[in-house]
Amino acid sequence: MKISAVNESTLLLTFADKVSPEVADMIAESVTLFTQEIGSLIVDIVPSYTSILITYDTSSVDLRRFMMQLHQCIPSDLQKMQSSKSTVEIELPVYYGKEVSLDADEICDHTGLSFEEVISIHSSQTYRVYAIGFAPGFAYLGNTDSRIHVPRKSTPRLMVPAGSLAIAEQQTAIYPKSSPGGWQIIGRTPVNLIDFNRKNLTLFEMGAKVTFVSISRETYIEMGGELPCESESMRDTNDFTN
Repeated sequence: MKISAVNESTLLLTFADKVSPEVADMIAESVTLFTQEIGSLIVDIVPSYTSILITYDTSSVDLRRFMMQLHQCIPSDLQKMQSSKSTVEIELPVYYGKEVSLDADEICDHTGLSFEEVISIHSSQTYRVYAIGFAPGFAYLGNTDSRIHVPRKSTPRLMVPAGSLAIAEQQTAIYPKSSPGGWQIIGRTPVNLIDFNRKNLTLFEMGAKVTFVSISRETYIEMGGELPCESESMRDTNDFTN
């Protein structure tokens, strides 16, 4: 692991050069450990794919002392780090119907697979949360099966509906709220991923395991899922042109 100063109050901890489930585990466990051990000195902590950005309280500690305390928290063998809590496992229902799978045809054309095969491949795998960002509750999950690797859209949509499940390259994600986006949409979940009464705002946390369960149209609607209205279906906002 490498520790480097970003500015007078921020440090970057880099754990590896390559994204992997093992690195995601180490980062998640490190966040828990640092929060427990030196949380009173930390202003903000931002985990990412292979690193953690830590902003510390310069009014309470100087750089040299903070780095010493940080080193003291880190086990000598990072590979054997074990968190006091078990890995969070999240199961999310997803409707992969054509009404909400906005990019089904494009994905099939690119992969040479039927959409039923795409669904089967996507929903048969367990993913790990590698990072959370872009928007509150937007979790970057990996890795998708190489058979369904597809590029991002060349021109993003103006608005992706909330709950849309998408893939891009070797990652998959759900848009927690309606927003612009350039990932390929393959389905939609009826689950609301943002809860302002929740301590962490979202279901996701670093290192969590996520699986998707295919559900029927009827079940999706019963669970509160919404289908596109006629105007939304006609407005396939694939670009930023008028």
